[in-house]
Amino acid sequence: MIHIQKEENFSDWYNDIVERAQLSDKRYPIKGMNVWTAYGWKVMRQIDSYIREELDRTGHDEVSFPLLIPETEFQKEKEHIKGFDSEVYWVTHAGANELDVRLVLRPTSETAMYPMFALWVRSHSDLPLKVYQLVNTFRYETKQTRSFIRVREIHFFESHTCHVDEEDAQRQVEEDFVILDRIMRKLCLPYSLLRRTEWDKFPGAHYTVGIDTSMPNGRSLQIGSIHHYLTNFSKPYEISYETEDGGREFAHQTTFGMSERLVGAVIGVHGDDKGLVLPPDVAPLQVVIIPIPMKGKAEVVQKAAEDIGARLQSCGLRVKVDDRDERPGSKFFDWEIRGVPLRLELGMRDMEGGVVTYARRDNGEKGTIPLEDLEKGTVSMLEKISEDMNAKAWEKHRGSVADVESLDDPPAKTLRFGWCGEEVCGQTIEEKFGLTLLGTPYGKDGERRSCIVCGAESEKLGHAARSM
Repeated sequence: MIHIQKEENFSDWYNDIVERAQLSDKRYPIKGMNVWTAYGWKVMRQIDSYIREELDRTGHDEVSFPLLIPETEFQKEKEHIKGFDSEVYWVTHAGANELDVRLVLRPTSETAMYPMFALWVRSHSDLPLKVYQLVNTFRYETKQTRSFIRVREIHFFESHTCHVDEEDAQRQVEEDFVILDRIMRKLCLPYSLLRRTEWDKFPGAHYTVGIDTSMPNGRSLQIGSIHHYLTNFSKPYEISYETEDGGREFAHQTTFGMSERLVGAVIGVHGDDKGLVLPPDVAPLQVVIIPIPMKGKAEVVQKAAEDIGARLQSCGLRVKVDDRDERPGSKFFDWEIRGVPLRLELGMRDMEGGVVTYARRDNGEKGTIPLEDLEKGTVSMLEKISEDMNAKAWEKHRGSVADVESLDDPPAKTLRFGWCGEEVCGQTIEEKFGLTLLGTPYGKDGERRSCIVCGAESEKLGHAARSM
């Protein structure tokens, strides 16, 4: 069992889990630029595979843009450069030669992609343009770094689209929500869609929808965002197209991005005092098989365990037979730390009974699966684990929000309240409760309340929390 308790000290528990499960190594000699170790990278690759699957399914094409962006291109959208200027890394020399134009290490890819979009988009027949990439981005994070959650080199997914008009771009935003939901089901992660305040939206965006999940310490973690740009980027980058009647119009644009924070969210939302608890769809190993040897029968049991492993691999599961020369209890401990969803144990008594014993990592449930129904029973068990993990996580997420009716109500970890939408009232709320105003639920206006600051009636429900 992990010696640091999750409920008592989430921060130390989290760091301990990352190290013990060998997900990341932070000893690289640049702070905040961590090494992806094999097990952690396998988790990330599984997540990446679902991102690719969903983007390919919805007609996006994968591309790969250069890491370096000329300062001349980076500066074209003034709000954008203003929002990122303090966070970027600059390349000023090539060897001993000072560069005529400084280069930016990609903090995000609008300013890298859009000069090329201006060349690719010529006619209405070129639209919509829908591309995405999985790359590393770089931001000079000045706060305390934390593996996956707050780092300076960030593994990042981003999609970028161009459309004929605002309505078509809005349809893309709605499609992004569907893509998001399908991916989040694989990760068993609950989330809120909150339209960010005008002063907290992405630099250069018309509006931003933050994708937030609740962590066990009561803080909110932003795991992604979706942006509608209107023509705020297409005008400075001259992304225009010839209309059907021969005129010219600027393209309307959107972006959708998520980062390696998804891994951090999986750790925090699902882990327990024994270690990781990984959703079956993203676990590097979905099933681990532990032979329970009997004196004089070890080879027989081992052979039977290998046969079971081969059967499960043949139906597409990620399986390992742990044949190390260690006691079964030690093996149980190792795989619990690493969060393998399902453990199968096989001894002579199981073989004689025609069953295999199982133990679920998510809730500790134990039982047996008939060997004659091994494949169907195991797949069904993994599906049930995923279903239960989703339900449990969503219940906690919904229960983390407390309604307040006035500034005098005692602050909770995440608050929901009436808010008129004005910045002055928003700042008062932040100062009073010591929380960050995350915004209002996307597309869910309609419940009329009075602003808890000025008393004006509004259909906006503000959400505020401490951020990770």
